[in-house]
Amino acid sequence: MIRARRITQRPAAEDEHKPASNELHPEIRLIPIALANDIKPGDSIAEKLLQSLRQKEIEFEPGDILVVKHKIVSKAEGRMVDLATIKSSASAAWAKKYKLDARVIELALRESRSVIRRKNGVLITETRHGFICANSGVDVSNVDGGRHALLLPTDPDLSARDLHRELKKRTALSIPVLITDSFGRPWREGLVDFCIGIAGMKALRDDRGRRDPHGYKLQASLEAVADELAGAAALVCGKLNRTPACIIRGFPYQPARGRTRDLLRPAANDLFR
Repeated sequence: MIRARRITQRPAAEDEHKPASNELHPEIRLIPIALANDIKPGDSIAEKLLQSLRQKEIEFEPGDILVVKHKIVSKAEGRMVDLATIKSSASAAWAKKYKLDARVIELALRESRSVIRRKNGVLITETRHGFICANSGVDVSNVDGGRHALLLPTDPDLSARDLHRELKKRTALSIPVLITDSFGRPWREGLVDFCIGIAGMKALRDDRGRRDPHGYKLQASLEAVADELAGAAALVCGKLNRTPACIIRGFPYQPARGRTRDLLRPAANDLFR
C-alpha cells in the first residue's frame, strides 16, 4: 500500500482565496488489488475484485475511486485476436525492416482512424476512440505469451459505466471507475498511464477564474485529474505483479457521469499533429 501525502497551501485571509473545505484532505492512499488468476472472457470483473478484497479483509468506503487496467476489461469482453488468423498486408515490408510483428502492425492499422506518424519502427495512430498512441493500443504482453493480441475495449466509457453500475449493486456505494492504459509522451521517455474510460466523476477540474493564495486569478488551470489519478495508480498496478486494479482513497473528486472525450484535444487546437 502506498500513501502519498498531499501538501496543501495555507489559505489566504480573504474568503475568496480559501479552497473549498472538501479539498483539504491530508493524504491520498493507493490500495492495490491483486488477482491470483487471469481474467477470462465473460468473467465479472466486479466479482473478481470484490473476492480479492474480501480475502484481504478490505472493503470499499464512501469516496473511494476504482482504477482498473484496461487489459482485464478487454479480456473480460473477449477483445483478444488470434495472431495466426491475421494476414499481413503492404505493411509487412515496413515491419520486417524494423523487426516488428507484421500481424500486430496490421491489427494496429485496422483499429486506427488515421496514421499520425510512421517512422524508425514507431507507428503512432489515432484510434477509433480518438486516442493518439502507439499501435492503436494493440498489445501482446500479459496475454498468453505472444499467440494472441489484445485490443482496447470497444467503448471504454461504456465499460466503465457497466462496472460502476455493477459495483453499486453489490456494495450500495457509488464508486467512480477509471479504466487506464499506458501511453508514451512526446519529448519524454518512459510510459505513463492515462485514463481511457471513466464513469461516476468528472475527468477535468476547472480552476479557471479562481484565485490562488496570492490573489492572482487563474487563467489556464484546467487539470486532467483523471489522468493524474491513472498515473498515481500505476505506481502499484504493474505489468509484472498481477495487480491490475487499485483503490484511490481520499481524493476529493467531483461526481458526474464522466466522459473520456473531455480529455481529448480537438485536432483544430492541436499544435503538434
